[in-house]
Amino acid sequence: MASKNKIVGPKKKTPRKRRVPIIKRGDTVIVTSGKEKGNTGKVLSVNWKQERVVVEGLNMVTKHTKPNPQSQQGGITRLEAPIHYSNIQIYNPTLGRGVRVRLQRTAEGVRQRVCVKTSEVLG
Repeated sequence: MASKNKIVGPKKKTPRKRRVPIIKRGDTVIVTSGKEKGNTGKVLSVNWKQERVVVEGLNMVTKHTKPNPQSQQGGITRLEAPIHYSNIQIYNPTLGRGVRVRLQRTAEGVRQRVCVKTSEVLG
């Protein structure tokens, strides 16, 4: 009698497809969801391995530091925490709101970021 139970090895995980980084340092972005929804700010840093963006003045957290030999003074400091890139959009000042962005190649082969709605080239 043949057994129905087959010995199967562990499933192989397919690697996640990474998105092309459209948001860059220095861009003005608007938050689309979360406690900071509707606020705009300038991108300070981008971490594409963790898919997170730090925006100036948004998503502030308090950090308690103890005094140590390197920095004598301890205390409570406020700094920006990263936001997931899916919760922000690039802000278009002509439309006054966040827009979707597409990458297009020019005749020379250079990739440019273009607003989907107005076809306007973004920085």
